[in-house]
Amino acid sequence: MKYFTLIVLFTLFSCGNKEDILLPKANTTIVKNVDDLSPIYIFFRTKGKDTLAEVNRKNSIISTNWILNVDKRLPLRLAIPEIMKLQEKKRTEKAHKNEKAENYYSYADTIGKNLAFIPFTNVYYKLEKPKSIVVFFAKNNEILVDNVEVKREELLTYLNKLPSNTSNQYVFCFDKNLTFGGYIQNKIFIESLKVEMKSTQEFIY
Repeated sequence: MKYFTLIVLFTLFSCGNKEDILLPKANTTIVKNVDDLSPIYIFFRTKGKDTLAEVNRKNSIISTNWILNVDKRLPLRLAIPEIMKLQEKKRTEKAHKNEKAENYYSYADTIGKNLAFIPFTNVYYKLEKPKSIVVFFAKNNEILVDNVEVKREELLTYLNKLPSNTSNQYVFCFDKNLTFGGYIQNKIFIESLKVEMKSTQEFIY
């Protein structure tokens, strides 16, 4: 149990300063092991009444798999822009590019008591509302499909009943004020649906 506590709460020591980062939690493991990796940390910071996202990528190597350890308390409106910058840097790098290198988010599997990962290499984030059918994950844990509330356990059936001309034309969208911890839980839920998406875009607004 002591080991698991260390997974949930990363404690880093740099320049003599203690830095903590709270990882998102879930009850399943998508990916258990990642080799040849570089850790990147996005910390939750406060300055007065403001919340800030602070990135530490000192140990990142372009040619490796990147593990993003993002504090679960950060709202998406702060975390995603920083993640987009990191994605862009890796995608545009030519000199040391490795086509096999992936990007993962880390989280704690509370059932398996282990550190787990979920890939997001091919996700392209957009900070706007799309024109497609919107599957919106709200901050209050509601799911809305084009403003119609749908129960979580009924979402896949609802999507499968969409008219044939709109089949797979929906995109997943997330409330910009949703915490990163909530976002990861929703990402894992989406993975469990096993839906085949035509778009690799995710919208944050």
